[in-house]
Amino acid sequence: MRKPSTVVTMADVARFAGVSTMTVSNVINGRPRVGAETRERVLAAIGELGYQVNLAARHLRAGRTGVIGLAVPELERPYFAQLAGRLADRFEAHDLRIVMERTGASREGELDAVAFSRLRMYDGLILSVVDTDPAELSQLRTDAPVVMIGERPLPSRFDHVMMDNVDGARQATAHLLAAGARRVAMIGGDPDGSATMPALRAEGYAAAHTDAGLPIDPELNVRCQFRLQDGYDAIRALRDRGIAFDAVFALTDVLAMGAVRALVDAGLRVPEEVQVVGFDDIDEAAYLVPSLTTVNPGHDAMADAITSLLMAQINGGAIGDPQEVVVPAQLVTRGTTKPLA
Repeated sequence: MRKPSTVVTMADVARFAGVSTMTVSNVINGRPRVGAETRERVLAAIGELGYQVNLAARHLRAGRTGVIGLAVPELERPYFAQLAGRLADRFEAHDLRIVMERTGASREGELDAVAFSRLRMYDGLILSVVDTDPAELSQLRTDAPVVMIGERPLPSRFDHVMMDNVDGARQATAHLLAAGARRVAMIGGDPDGSATMPALRAEGYAAAHTDAGLPIDPELNVRCQFRLQDGYDAIRALRDRGIAFDAVFALTDVLAMGAVRALVDAGLRVPEEVQVVGFDDIDEAAYLVPSLTTVNPGHDAMADAITSLLMAQINGGAIGDPQEVVVPAQLVTRGTTKPLA
């Protein structure tokens, strides 16, 4: 075996395996034109010599860095971790890797992610927009391929993929009402907001009540952040104030999990006494006890749309007319709600 400090080339592998450099290249790139025996011989030579593919050089020769930036508000939220995993799977098929950065859900962080995407050597950028005004996004000057993801329509020049927050929340609340609930608490909603996730999901909550001909008690809404502790504290706050409720629509699964724990700690049975629905359908939702009824916002369809739009920009070399894709949401019924009669 060669010493570790020796630079091993493709030609070295070819000589060692007794094949041409083209054959070695075909094996490395997974092309189907190499017989099984020859492929095994080349792979054995690669292992014996310690040959390493210089991916950076390969990408630079193609005019790329091989990296896609994913800028999200928080790295800790399970939803973004699952989205990153799905995107990583899809972009790996294009020989591209995902690098995540945190914007802090701030205007400065989001604008910087776009403005400096080229300096960070990204072939393309996926940006989750929370706080930036659409007009500011429209005025940004960048030639980098960019796809926006977020909760609200963005009248900008960038492609945009969004989930249907209003209809997803409407489905969640309508299911609770159809299952017999009459006082549905909403955790995390912002009925007075404008085109944000809490506002849009509050709009769906209100729409379901209107459809059912039921009034909304403002005291049933608890504004809060989106950590487990916030879900737990929201339930305690309702109970401490003596507000009666027989169901909970939590704006995220993480809030719902905190709420379920608070209900159980208070001696209330889920779903017999209080039903709960979340939103996001994160992996952990299915393993809660009881398992969590939730809204799947279209994880796979969203990842497919983001990948398709960004790859079209990368391969086309120019940004055309912006496209907006709204991915439909679907209710997933599990153990925290009662079966419909």
